[in-house]
Amino acid sequence: MSGRLDAGLLTAPLAALQAPAWVVGGGLRDALLGRPVADLDVITQGDPAAEAAALAREHGASRFALSREFGAWRVSGGSLECQVDIMPVLGEGLDDDLSRRDFTINALALPVGGDGTVIDRHGGLADLAAGRLALVSPTALTDDPVRVLRLARIADALDFVIDPAAAAAAQQAAPRLADVPGERAMEEFTRIITAPDPGRAVRALDSLGGLGGLIPQLDDCRGVDQSEYHHLDVLGHTLEVLDTVVAIERDPEEVFRSDAPVVAASLSAPLADDLTRGEALRFTALLHDMAKAETRGVMDSGRITFIGHDRRGADMADAWFRRMKTSNRLREFVVHGVRDHLVLGFMVHRQPLTLVQYDRYLRRVAPDPVEAIVLSVADRRATNGPRTTPIQITRHVALARDMLAAHLRISAMEPIRPPLDGAELAALLDRPPGPWLSDLLVAVREEQLMGRVHDACSAEAFARAWAGDALPSG
Repeated sequence: MSGRLDAGLLTAPLAALQAPAWVVGGGLRDALLGRPVADLDVITQGDPAAEAAALAREHGASRFALSREFGAWRVSGGSLECQVDIMPVLGEGLDDDLSRRDFTINALALPVGGDGTVIDRHGGLADLAAGRLALVSPTALTDDPVRVLRLARIADALDFVIDPAAAAAAQQAAPRLADVPGERAMEEFTRIITAPDPGRAVRALDSLGGLGGLIPQLDDCRGVDQSEYHHLDVLGHTLEVLDTVVAIERDPEEVFRSDAPVVAASLSAPLADDLTRGEALRFTALLHDMAKAETRGVMDSGRITFIGHDRRGADMADAWFRRMKTSNRLREFVVHGVRDHLVLGFMVHRQPLTLVQYDRYLRRVAPDPVEAIVLSVADRRATNGPRTTPIQITRHVALARDMLAAHLRISAMEPIRPPLDGAELAALLDRPPGPWLSDLLVAVREEQLMGRVHDACSAEAFARAWAGDALPSG
């Protein structure tokens, strides 16, 4: 690969910078590979704040400090086609800065205002040409274990091979992922889980030991065999569920037919932490069986069980997200999904179901019913052992379609307001408000869904009958 680049493509917009500066990192790497450049990293021998101010003035752009600790600034908007992050040269100079970087292909530098010659001190151009990820130094990963995640992500994104020495170093550094700041690890892992093919990216991370280093419970699931209804061990099943969730996310019509647009709209809607609901569901898929290794049991009959893995897994997921310091909304979304991922499957054998039974499930998994239904289908489709029959999967998918249709039907009826509110019902029954009142309001709602309560008179009659059966006298 040539060590020269059309410098104007990258550096002309940076002409306002006053001090010696270099374009480095992923933006330069992608430009050399002919890939789109989304952002530029610039290191300068000057004051990053002053340089950011000059660049922002030149382009009518905005600027803000990224890190007080490292003195980094971001400039974006205006006439800039991509955002620019400006930071000081680390160490004693450019060579020292480049020697501290992670991979050789990220340790290249293009001088701003130069002739386009790329500075390459560590063989990065040769590794780019070979499609290889190699370390700048043997300690690059142990110095910062988060780089194990970056190694897997970049290898997947560029379809590069990983140098054997880098792979061996990753295996050594991966256990230390348990000690890195959660928010740093989560930022990098989120980029893996939101990759175009997250299953492939996660498998790449697992091959380096990074998946177990980041989520030890998943490593514990490796080799844990299941019942004859499963064709894979727990970890293999988990990764197949992730694959299936993504497949449904991309093409919901194959499963949900005419209601597919509803699924697509829900999965593409924003949830939290710059993730869509579908991207967040990928986390749920990855963690839904994380407690199976801990809860595995064998009955006298030889049947393998995982009793309580849904509830225990929810606790584990909650603890993991707290360590990662994510938003409460993302954490609650995943924890709720893990806790209730078995419920729809248990209902397959209770069919035919009433609208009330559908409503009870939908209220249980609210506010994320579509995602709960999608996860259940993915879980079922990734369970295809020798004792699984096609009709079992077919019935489960049919119930999922019916549940989605019920969700749409009930949503069209909302809000379902009781003919008598809580205060009126409490006064009518001459009882002080308490937990019983919430139970009664739910019962009234269900009678409304069945068409048996439709006005104040029928609501009063039902409430009196319900109280006579459900409440103690006196």
